[in-house]
Amino acid sequence: MAELLTHNMAPIMFAALVVFLLLGYPVAFSLAANGLLFAFIGIELGLFQPDFLQALPFRFLGVMENETLLAIPFFTFMGLILERSGMAEDLLDTIGQLFGPTRGGLAYAVIFVGALLAATTGVVAASVISMGLISLPIMLRYGYDRRVAAGVIAASGTLAQIIPPSLVLIVMADQLGRSVGDMYHGALVPGLVLTALYAAYIFLVTMIKPDAAPPLPKEARTIRGAALLGRVLFVLIPPLVLIGLVLGTIFIGVATPTEGGAMGAFGALVLAGLKRKLTLPLMTHALDATAKLSTFVIFILIGARVFSLTFYGVGGDHWVQNLLTGLPGGQTGFLIVVNILVFVLAFFLDFFELAFIIVPLLGPAAAALGIDLIWFGVILGVNMQTSFMHPPFGFSLFYLRSVAPKRPYTDKITKQRIEGVTTGQIYWGAIPFVVIQCIMVGLVIAFPQMVTHYKKAGSGVDPSTIKIEIPDMDFGAPPSGGGGGGGQKNDDPFGAPPPPDFLPPAPK
Repeated sequence: MAELLTHNMAPIMFAALVVFLLLGYPVAFSLAANGLLFAFIGIELGLFQPDFLQALPFRFLGVMENETLLAIPFFTFMGLILERSGMAEDLLDTIGQLFGPTRGGLAYAVIFVGALLAATTGVVAASVISMGLISLPIMLRYGYDRRVAAGVIAASGTLAQIIPPSLVLIVMADQLGRSVGDMYHGALVPGLVLTALYAAYIFLVTMIKPDAAPPLPKEARTIRGAALLGRVLFVLIPPLVLIGLVLGTIFIGVATPTEGGAMGAFGALVLAGLKRKLTLPLMTHALDATAKLSTFVIFILIGARVFSLTFYGVGGDHWVQNLLTGLPGGQTGFLIVVNILVFVLAFFLDFFELAFIIVPLLGPAAAALGIDLIWFGVILGVNMQTSFMHPPFGFSLFYLRSVAPKRPYTDKITKQRIEGVTTGQIYWGAIPFVVIQCIMVGLVIAFPQMVTHYKKAGSGVDPSTIKIEIPDMDFGAPPSGGGGGGGQKNDDPFGAPPPPDFLPPAPK
């Protein structure tokens, strides 16, 4: 048993983490407990140096001092304020009236509003629940196929994962050691293309099966002409201006993502105040939800720091890198295998767990193969959207299930008896959009220019190509002893300081 652990500590450690997660233990505590458990086992077997654990306080301090992660509470607060102030309801009502005469118009409206909410709220739960409460009853009222209606609502909500200012892109940039602004810039075009693919699917449905997405009848289109134009301008301009200010200042380099998030949060408070929706209960709810999400992220990150310290200490980084860089097909083979791995893991893990556990392990291997890490991060971001749509564990499907009617009910407007939406209909409706998301992953791999255009907007220098050469200096012979299982260099992207036994001796 000891020999098995000695030769396979890294893969056994990773397998044990998967078992902990499948048993249902909280992610943050599973990571930390797994890291400490195998650290003690490694110390007993002589594979892990106790001095490594002295780096833990510095790692925790690094989490607390990470200014990039400060953008998460700002953007979360902005999204919650806008969602609770009724912006989603106004947008869906207005855009629904605008697209109403078109076959599939309500579905197009949901996709368009989903993209706008993604660029303002950045929170999947808020988008799916809002659109499920507002647009699903209208779709059912006017004869939409339940699978089409459920699928388009669940999928449009997941656009908040890839369209800036996405929370997962912030985490991805931090884990890969890249600029959040570059990650936002690179993800913008893929996000818009994915939105267009959703709309193209609805168009295809209306051509093949027109009854699945009928236009609104005349009696349902209550706003027309100049009144509709004025309503569109009044409802669309404020969020578009806010999006332009937040993302525009980040893209041109005037503001950092954290500063852009702070400006967006202030702008959301101004818009809510102008609509006379800025109340104490609204503020209390937004602050409470923001604090919970931020704490959730910090605890997972601290747990990941403990896990990664042990994993790198027993040579796990070299195991992963050798395993992935040796795949046939070079960069293409690596990307195919990695995306299949992430797609499968997305059945069981959500995007935060994938970003904190898997991405730090894949990043060094991708860099070793010469893959642009912004491009790599956007590919994984598109792939991670499927974690919200996978039957049977997709969170987006759970959010929609929580607000969709389960039993028959009487419609308040038409007074007709309408059947509820079954869980099976929600699942079947999601599958075409999961396929579209997988197609989008293939498109981003095949056409990297969709992402790498971010270099033209900046200085034109790829940070991954910068090399700093330090001339050899004789510090004396390093101290002997202590293997530590593959710790021959300090390439830990989590930012741990070099282990004490690899530091040069202090001058006498």
